[in-house]
Amino acid sequence: MDQPSRYSASPAKLTPEDVPGMPARRAALRLMDAVLRRGEALDQAAPTACQGLTRGDDRALALAIAAEALRWMADLDMLIDAQTKLPLGDDAKARGVLRLMLVQALRLDMPGHVVVATCLPLLTGGPRRLAHGVFSAVLKDAARLPECPTLPESVALRWGEAWPDRVDAIARALAAPPPLDLVLRDSAETAAWAEKLGGVSLAPGHVRVARAGRIEGLPGFAEGAWWVQDLAATMPAKLLGAGEGRTALDLCAAPGGKTMQLAAAGWKVTALDKSIKRLERLRANLQRTGLEADVVLADALTWEPDMRFDAILLDAPCSATGTCRRHPDVLHRLVRLDETGALQKALLDRAAQWLSPGGRLVYAVCSLEPEEGEAQAAEMASLQPDPIGADELPAGLQPTAEGWLRTDPGMLAEAGGLDGFFVARWRAVP
Repeated sequence: MDQPSRYSASPAKLTPEDVPGMPARRAALRLMDAVLRRGEALDQAAPTACQGLTRGDDRALALAIAAEALRWMADLDMLIDAQTKLPLGDDAKARGVLRLMLVQALRLDMPGHVVVATCLPLLTGGPRRLAHGVFSAVLKDAARLPECPTLPESVALRWGEAWPDRVDAIARALAAPPPLDLVLRDSAETAAWAEKLGGVSLAPGHVRVARAGRIEGLPGFAEGAWWVQDLAATMPAKLLGAGEGRTALDLCAAPGGKTMQLAAAGWKVTALDKSIKRLERLRANLQRTGLEADVVLADALTWEPDMRFDAILLDAPCSATGTCRRHPDVLHRLVRLDETGALQKALLDRAAQWLSPGGRLVYAVCSLEPEEGEAQAAEMASLQPDPIGADELPAGLQPTAEGWLRTDPGMLAEAGGLDGFFVARWRAVP
């Protein structure tokens, strides 16, 4: 197993620490470590882990390697364990490097000699020879990954209990990163932009395109004709309807996708968030699209408005497990449903007090955890249910018996899928 394969050079020759391409692999290893050891999101870890990568394509490569390794980690570990006499520790550096090596060869179609040259120098001493031997043996056996990723054990148990009829479809949807969903500033131009972008539309104001290159290079970006937002994530704002100059409050608003939707639909929007950095992105998005909102830096748990609102959208902080197609790191981060559940309930209770008579409240979470969605909605008693109708949803989606919306990544699979979301709607007593 320690003999070099036809795919690689001898590991003894791979001593330079700065071979071309190695900094991106070192950054990918740091990204994996940040997720698995510290529970950070990939996006959160990227500025530190990718520090020193001056080229945008190197940073994109590091993120792609780390994301795919996290997406397929359980299956990569099975291949590694099949080739080692003694098990490697879950946090062993050799296992981490092997995950990166194998996912590059088996999912990203990197030549074996490139993988070896750029990854083995990340190890020293015996682990280098071990990693080289395991990698060579896996390729010699012509091993393949399954058609869809194996869910981490804790996730499989949790979702298997919550969604026994859907968990297999959810896993199948994770096999590849999703297409790119764009929301148009002017929904009347849907057909024109779908043709111009070479995409398809699944709803008015929506265009879905294949992922290719930087989004800044796509037609319409510079003039702010659209922004990126998953199809499921567009539903909460759409369920508030046309604004016609009425007032809307977007709680936990940054980075601003739903704020822009509401503004484009004619609402007079107050966008509130407690994160300075995220509000900077919201302001930049508003400036690019030419849309307007009153931006407020505050904590919704302590803020008190000086008015009541005709509509409130609460896209509450949550585990974000519904975004696992795009962010496979959520599969490996600790889910503290007790903490997020308490925060969601507190935000809901406050938001319900700020509605004008007859006003609507929409609650949403990008989560596949019933504790963050269905359980929260079932406890709402101070407002009247305002059931969601099938005619308000894209073709292929249906409301639940309670009049809520529940999506998961396995839905609309033939069209490219969508994120997992829960949405409920209520109305204040007139």
